[in-house]
Amino acid sequence: MAEAAAREGYDVIALDVFGDVDTRRAARLWQSIGRDDGSLGIDPQRTLEALRAAAADPQVLGWVAGSGFEGQPELLGRGAQLLPLIGTPAETVLRVRDPAGFFGMLDWLGLPHPEVQLDEPDPPLGWLRKEARGTGGWHIRHADDRHPVDATQQPYYQREAAGTPMSALFIANGREARVLGISELIVRPLGAHHPHVYRGAIGPVALPAALAVGLDTTLHTLVAAFGLRGLCSLDFLLDGDHWSLLEINPRPSASVAIHGARTPWMQAHVTACTTGALAEAATTAPPDLAALRGCEIVFARAAVQLTAAQAEALAARDDCHDLPAAGSRHAPGDPLCSVDADGASVAEVRHRLAEKRAALRASLAQT
Repeated sequence: MAEAAAREGYDVIALDVFGDVDTRRAARLWQSIGRDDGSLGIDPQRTLEALRAAAADPQVLGWVAGSGFEGQPELLGRGAQLLPLIGTPAETVLRVRDPAGFFGMLDWLGLPHPEVQLDEPDPPLGWLRKEARGTGGWHIRHADDRHPVDATQQPYYQREAAGTPMSALFIANGREARVLGISELIVRPLGAHHPHVYRGAIGPVALPAALAVGLDTTLHTLVAAFGLRGLCSLDFLLDGDHWSLLEINPRPSASVAIHGARTPWMQAHVTACTTGALAEAATTAPPDLAALRGCEIVFARAAVQLTAAQAEALAARDDCHDLPAAGSRHAPGDPLCSVDADGASVAEVRHRLAEKRAALRASLAQT
């Protein structure tokens, strides 16, 4: 988000957990809001202190919450009291992330979704355990996984369903929505206990005409029902000519990177939230299938502290982004950086991303 905002001429203050080189380069000021224990989570107190400091600057318009904040709607609300939140209000995020309320609304609206229940299924075979306050798929486990259940994360159970994971990037003003692009998600297991971890996305891809119309109607209905604002995304499973809703991410999605770097995403987000005007979608026409782009996160396989030589090797690659700084420490499973690739088909892009992941790991091993 910091890079997109800087490209559009905004003077950026970036608050995040990672502090990658790209983000720091794009911002006039970067502050860590990560936890002291080294875990990849947002520290509420640090966040509020940073927002309080930003609010003292008369040039600051407000703040835009990214990934991770949907799991802390109370923090969103407290932050909005200090500095205007440009995006979906905290009370709406609470409703969207409440399993009973969200899926109950889908049922009331007659919208398809995998079977969901709040109690542990018996038998658990064929079910997943999810956390409404989780992000990135790290919270998803098989229902028979004995990992302790954390009630504060609002766990629920969802029957496994067939289909390709997809995501619709859209913009909303609380009453209506406009689809900006469709992407196919890259989701794979990571380790023995995380079967559905988000790795990245490929797009823009086209949907069959009837499905595209149905999705557009569905988004209008959901936006009006919940009051979503700004850039958001809707994740769903696509199985042939049928689709099934999974969740709404009520904040800007990382997938904007594959839908066109020249599109003024941040301006579109701010305008939708402040005036209600919705940007025209550059991808409402059938996407150019010869220009698919994919972006994938590369995770650390083992604990590593990046050397200066390794950091320089990553920075020298024009297909590598979210660059870690020299000296940064990464535990197994932590995001290391991301790579991108272009291609004429989803399969080709997936293949090129796999090649680039392998080349990146080889270059790190040699430096």
